[in-house]
Amino acid sequence: MQERIKTPFGFTSSADDVIQGISLQGKRAIVTGGSSGIGIDTVRVLAGAGAEVTLAVRNLAAGRAVAADIQAQTGNPNVRVAPLDVSNQTSVQAFVAAWQGPLHLLINNAGIMALPELTRTPEGWEMQFATNFLGHFALTVGLQAALAAAQGARIVSVSSSSNLFAPVFFDDLTFNFIPYDPFLAYGQSKTACALLAVEATRRWARDGIYANALNPGAIATNLQKHTGGLKTPPERRKTSAQGAATTILLATSPLLAGIGGRYFEDCNEAEIVLRRPADYQGVAAYALDAANAERLWDVALNLIA
Repeated sequence: MQERIKTPFGFTSSADDVIQGISLQGKRAIVTGGSSGIGIDTVRVLAGAGAEVTLAVRNLAAGRAVAADIQAQTGNPNVRVAPLDVSNQTSVQAFVAAWQGPLHLLINNAGIMALPELTRTPEGWEMQFATNFLGHFALTVGLQAALAAAQGARIVSVSSSSNLFAPVFFDDLTFNFIPYDPFLAYGQSKTACALLAVEATRRWARDGIYANALNPGAIATNLQKHTGGLKTPPERRKTSAQGAATTILLATSPLLAGIGGRYFEDCNEAEIVLRRPADYQGVAAYALDAANAERLWDVALNLIA
């Protein structure tokens, strides 16, 4: 059993705390969903440390407004906006085709949560799985050469404590048989996000590419628009800057150099659990299982082929 990684940071740490003393001059980053929620703080802190950051967003007007604000705050002119709808494979392919040069940091941050009705993409895929996982999978695979060219790239896969609600339903990814439940579907998609980090690391570590997953915590954002707002007790809630802290840690900290395939929460590696705890802390064993990760990768390749 590998030893869990502990850091000086914790539940209350902010992204600004984590980035202290780290320069990202010369580094290039992509943040999906960079114009809302914790994506904004993720972009702000990366840009503040000198990175060239591309906000990959559906709403270009919102993205441009956020980018202009962050340029003004940080004095970094290299904050860009590019169109990307991760639920749409054509949009993902266009984004990949347009990207040029190396990529040091890929932050797979965009997501949707708990759609009340079963919604499918034109391919017939369940929308949360398609958006949260498959779109980011296609983006990640499409950018492999750019990540390898960085000679030390990191992928950050934003998962959720909802991995504890559901494994990947390999025999029924699209809820053709399992009665649709908003949180089962969300849980499946977020487990898949964790498994992406496991298999990307196994396949690509030799190219200097390492991927880790995280639970950002409970932050009041547009993510909860279908759930009537945040239900987490106030003492377990985070600000947006605190929510972005674990993302920034995985993307930038020297403590994570050469480390991948793991899952973090509150800026520390999470405990692997065999049943769902009452406090929803930890990561389900199935969400880091190597066989599940390899199987999902192969399934996803076939789906997007």
